[in-house]
Amino acid sequence: MTHSPVIPAMPQGKIIQGAALNGLINALVNGIIQIFILWGNAPIPISVDGITNDSQTVLGSAVPLAVSLAMILTVVTYITLKVPKRRFVPTVLWLTFKHGMFAFGVCVTGAVIWQRVMGSVPVSLTMAVLVLAVIAGLVASVVNYMTLRASLLPR
Repeated sequence: MTHSPVIPAMPQGKIIQGAALNGLINALVNGIIQIFILWGNAPIPISVDGITNDSQTVLGSAVPLAVSLAMILTVVTYITLKVPKRRFVPTVLWLTFKHGMFAFGVCVTGAVIWQRVMGSVPVSLTMAVLVLAVIAGLVASVVNYMTLRASLLPR
């Protein structure tokens, strides 16, 4: 008779702690990257009143940042997971698409609400980078948590 080893599941606290650390690291890294991308463009409006425009905005930069970060981090989190996990296809592949669409929806909705309530507010380079770093950190934390919860096999 063969005996399968019991593999302990990751505790909830450890998942949350790891997600928070992941968010802090991504906020720092993406904040530094955004300094170089936005350098020389200050003041930068948070948003502008129009779907199409030629000016760079903070929330306009946040959408592709959040979508790409969500999709990339979903795959990276799954690949680096060392405990037994679900198959990549179709579970995590679908999860990758869902996280990208979720990030897109939240960012665009937030930008529309911001524009409706606050209007076009120009900010300094420092504030623009801070906003984008916070968005990157939140996306990284939420995606890490959601990916781990969906990828782990049930007990």
